Amino acid sequence: MNIIDSHLHAIASDTMTYPKNPIGGHQSAWSQERPVNAEGVIKALDNAGIAKAVVVQASTVYGHDNSYVVDAVRAYPHRLVGVYSIDALAPDAVQRIDHWEARGLHGFRLFTTGTTMPGQSDWLGHKDSYPAWAHAEKMGIPVCLQMTMQGLPTLRTLLEHFPKSRVLLDHCARPDLDDGAPYKAAQALFDMAQFEGVHLKLTNRTLAAAAKGRSTPAAFLEKLVNIFGAERIAWGSNFPAAEGSLDELLTTARDVLSSLPSEQQAMIFGGTVERIYPALRGVVA
Repeated sequence: MNIIDSHLHAIASDTMTYPKNPIGGHQSAWSQERPVNAEGVIKALDNAGIAKAVVVQASTVYGHDNSYVVDAVRAYPHRLVGVYSIDALAPDAVQRIDHWEARGLHGFRLFTTGTTMPGQSDWLGHKDSYPAWAHAEKMGIPVCLQMTMQGLPTLRTLLEHFPKSRVLLDHCARPDLDDGAPYKAAQALFDMAQFEGVHLKLTNRTLAAAAKGRSTPAAFLEKLVNIFGAERIAWGSNFPAAEGSLDELLTTARDVLSSLPSEQQAMIFGGTVERIYPALRGVVA
């Protein structure tokens, strides 16, 4: 199986060339406790037997300065594709999108919640962001969303305005799964399947949540695949934000997804993300 990690991060050892300017004003704990640079990411990929990866901007370290992601991808063009972060409300948001795309990155990330910004930010659907959304829709640029379930009504409004947008929900939008099947508390997530452009990142964070309370990973996966289809779900490790080695994170994910048919596993472990980021097809491991 050709495995592609749809979501991991790289943290530079050189803080002079790549100064920190985290969203939320303070750096995330994980990036201080277990930072891994681009070279370390490649070693981790090799140890885990992962062919390629999408390096997502570490917003809680560098904010919207995506310079290290650019340099990481340039250093390892045969293994990595990069996703950048932008301020969608900025007057020059469209120009910034074009700038980072021209430097070799593919698709942007909007960070509306996280360890340095708990809770769901209220700017997601602001009309000042519409030019960025319109540009992404026109150019076929995927939008990666770090958000919570509370932001889904706003996302629905955005997708009604920009119906051809391709969106990836980090960590499946952090659903509450404790109630178990049929997962009534997560119904708003399942309802997003009506928008064909919505895709899900099934990270190890989500798999861990699916094992809590009355939920079981097998039951959650069954419903998720039945509603969205494997072709709209992509596995991501969230390494090194997630604790453990990349090899351990992949092993856990493979064990959990072993209940699915092999063709669905293949799609989730690589096929989906390669379809969303066509540049991966030219990345030869």
